[in-house]
Amino acid sequence: MKIICKKTDLAKAVQTVAKAVPAKASTSILECILLRAEKGKITITGNNLELGIETVMSGNIEEDGSIAIQAKVFGEIVRKLPEGDVVLETGDKDQATVRCKKTKYHLSVKSAKEYTGIPDMERKDYVTISEFDLKEAIRQTIFSVADTSSKKAMTGELWEINGKELKIVALDGHRISLRKIKLKKEYEPRKVIVPGKTLTEIIKIIGGDPEKEVAVYFTENHIQFEIENTRAISRLIEGEYLKVEQLLSKNYGTKIKVQKKELQDCIDRAGLLLKDDAKKPIILNIEENILSLEAASNMGSMNESMFIVKEGEELRIGFNPKFLLEMLRVIDDEEVFMYFTSAKTPCTVRDEKDSYVYLVLPVNLSAAA
Repeated sequence: MKIICKKTDLAKAVQTVAKAVPAKASTSILECILLRAEKGKITITGNNLELGIETVMSGNIEEDGSIAIQAKVFGEIVRKLPEGDVVLETGDKDQATVRCKKTKYHLSVKSAKEYTGIPDMERKDYVTISEFDLKEAIRQTIFSVADTSSKKAMTGELWEINGKELKIVALDGHRISLRKIKLKKEYEPRKVIVPGKTLTEIIKIIGGDPEKEVAVYFTENHIQFEIENTRAISRLIEGEYLKVEQLLSKNYGTKIKVQKKELQDCIDRAGLLLKDDAKKPIILNIEENILSLEAASNMGSMNESMFIVKEGEELRIGFNPKFLLEMLRVIDDEEVFMYFTSAKTPCTVRDEKDSYVYLVLPVNLSAAA
């Protein structure tokens, strides 16, 4: 194999597929990426058997061939090469040479036959979504996915397609995040659970251009994202997702309208005293047109108040400040509407169009005292 390509193109392609390479793998071949030069295309692939990413890059092929090469070392080498053309060629079956200007490396490689490539999916059942809408919807929900859980489904997001709407839901037992995307076409109903780890990597690949679209393909067990010259295929999570609709009631006893940035900054300041004690809540005192926030720990205490617009009853309620902050950081509106029923039931934050809904469970103040 012999290819010639721009250093910037190679570095970008390797960085993209390396997102599917595990830091620690059960076998050394999984720590590699696959380089193929055939049929006039240079294709690079990373695959951890749960998520596979493949990208096609530009360059000249002087001799067809394929190799598997250690991803981490090769990626660092390419990133630090001088700007210019990179020549990559194989001589012996277990050696490759990388040259760029006056820099030359001899690297050990593995046979491409040892590598498990990613399968070609049926391209029948799919939806198209703008890069911007998809990236934002994932960004605004992914923080609510459980890192680990006895319920496997909670480590992923529910994607539910109905007509011209895609609804994305994430939950971890303490909060729920829900976003809705309007689709340009009408599609058949579908529900799938997409792994959170997959989506964390996907938003790093998506550019976010509102004029460009991502094609998302489905089979019974897999989901595939096609983003320009890159495709990423992931296993879906099997199982039933919690029915969240029954938890997202629109009934409330107290409703407030508050400046988002002001509330976010206040919680951030209060959290400085609570960093060393995750069990200590931030307390919201809702009075007539005044919201007071309190925080207290072994380090000290603080109190801050701000003007709000209130409907309904006065209320005193506590929350984990981390959960409130992560929610507020992804909301783009300048004002937020917060709905409460009691001090022991969740707070709901939603916009007037219901394009997003967030639910956060409160902390039991008597237990946290």
